[in-house]
Amino acid sequence: MHQLNPDKWVGLYADYLFNYTIKRVGNHEVSKDLIQETFYAALKAVPNFKGLASERTWLISILKRKIIDYYRKVNSVKGKAEIRINFQQSGTHEGDWIQERVPAKWTSSSDYNIEQKELTDTLRKCIGKLPEKYAMVFKMKTIQEMETEDICKELDITSSNLWVIIHRARTQLRACMEENWFTK
Repeated sequence: MHQLNPDKWVGLYADYLFNYTIKRVGNHEVSKDLIQETFYAALKAVPNFKGLASERTWLISILKRKIIDYYRKVNSVKGKAEIRINFQQSGTHEGDWIQERVPAKWTSSSDYNIEQKELTDTLRKCIGKLPEKYAMVFKMKTIQEMETEDICKELDITSSNLWVIIHRARTQLRACMEENWFTK
């Protein structure tokens, strides 16, 4: 049974939560605000903590809800769930923009960003080709960065089984990526 220690949250988890958040929202100030909101919500929810997950996992689950709420709020303010981009030949931008997603100046890093998106899309497709259990375990461990113990509890598997699944998933992903990305 895990115990909460709110006095140590900032020291123990702030950096981890920030890294988790910045990957998902891409804005330092928004990330800091979301972490602050997470700590505040967690303080209010301390009496509801049952101790079934680690303190960090519990904070991450609260943070995930804060990130979802953030995107709902951003999208509802503009009344759009997606961004439409139109470029004129003069280079001015038209369309409906979510404020945090206004395009940066067109630089040489643009090619890099396009390549990263193509890589991400290919990786997602390869993950989608994995057997369901492999994909689930791979996402939980690698993308969601869950603890081994928490994954094992949630899926009712042993840690050695988890590592076998991770190994097999990575092997299949490597083969898929070699076939679909590196040969381009």
